[in-house]
Amino acid sequence: MFDGTSAEPYREQDPTNPLNVYGSSKLGGERAIAAAGGAHLILRTSWIYGWHGQNFLLTMRRLAATRDELRVVADQFGVPNWSRSLAEATASLIGRGASALARKSGIYHLSGRGRASWFDFARAIFDDSDRPRVVPITTAEYPTPARRPASSVLATGKLEEAFGIALPHWRQTLAACKAVAG
Repeated sequence: MFDGTSAEPYREQDPTNPLNVYGSSKLGGERAIAAAGGAHLILRTSWIYGWHGQNFLLTMRRLAATRDELRVVADQFGVPNWSRSLAEATASLIGRGASALARKSGIYHLSGRGRASWFDFARAIFDDSDRPRVVPITTAEYPTPARRPASSVLATGKLEEAFGIALPHWRQTLAACKAVAG
């Protein structure tokens, strides 16, 4: 939903400029919710992973089972977010009740702390070991049909100030995620 050109984490009030259909559809959904006129909370996040579905964590583990080398993009940055930590934070918000949430209606960024490239995330998945060998590449070396932002790091100060919710550093939640799988 952001174009990824900012060197700073994106705040809720920063101008949007989606690069692809996915970002445009997310922005369209946000606008439709706001236009409906009711109280609402829109929680933006990024780079979601977990032990179910299709996501980067599972893809890396699957590929590592059959390859000695993984080539991973090192010039796109974001924050990996474990689905469980996002669900727990969302449940905490919902537990406050509709009237408490209605008073703080709006858009909020829900994301862990820190910053990582896909390469950094892959190395962390494998505990920075040499097996498999994770090789950094550029976005240009890994062409995809949809353009992706160079940065999708989200600032979370608004959520922290309004609700006192702050997710831990992404490496901490990745360690917790890996611990429940073992």
